[in-house]
Amino acid sequence: MLEIVTADALAPLRHGFFTRKGGASSGIFKGLNCGTGSSDLAEAVAINRARVAAAMDVSPDHLAGVHQVHSADVLHVTTPGAARPRADAMVTATPGLALSVLTADCQPVLFADAGAGVIGAAHAGWRGTRDGVLEATVEAMIALGARRAAISAVIGPCISQPAYEVGPEFVETFLDEDPASARFFAGGNGDRALFDLPGYGLHRLRAAGIGQAEWTRHCTYRDAERFFSFRRATHAGEADYGRLISVIRL
Repeated sequence: MLEIVTADALAPLRHGFFTRKGGASSGIFKGLNCGTGSSDLAEAVAINRARVAAAMDVSPDHLAGVHQVHSADVLHVTTPGAARPRADAMVTATPGLALSVLTADCQPVLFADAGAGVIGAAHAGWRGTRDGVLEATVEAMIALGARRAAISAVIGPCISQPAYEVGPEFVETFLDEDPASARFFAGGNGDRALFDLPGYGLHRLRAAGIGQAEWTRHCTYRDAERFFSFRRATHAGEADYGRLISVIRL
């Protein structure tokens, strides 16, 4: 049985932040691993992705995705296709297309202006968020006819501040660019700090002037039963990790 987290802010458009429940994968990938780049069995990943497509009422080939590289690049999707260009966000105004991103601690962000019939999806880790992937997605939606004040954006399950420990050099990269970023860090052990990734994402979204921005408040690291986590897998010494999928469609 699939478990899908939804948000009223994106209604009435069909969308979902899928948890790891209800999939065909086993072992460290147990559940709904949708990462074609993982070392999971390709057959299991294909079954998982087909289940997601069915839940979104599209065929698997209409589940659009990109080869995510932690960039601020946005792709305008107009037709389904097997190619996965290097980018970290997508927008479309084409009915019947579903936009999907994969995450395992980074922010999955779904966007919609339902009135204009324009949607977006972004993979936003710390680097992509800092470099402007969220703002770039908003601008790409506006270019397709969305109204800035009518855009809603929802950050799905991602790593929360208590679980996101970083070193001093990480903090410096933010403070050098904007000293006000200090508010997104809390003290950790020794010289370590705790970074508020979703808080930072919400700040960037709201500063972009969109109508609504929120986080579902699910932490991928702390809930192993429901979510995959790159950091948790690393701490456990596991060789690989599953990828969660988040999807929105017109």
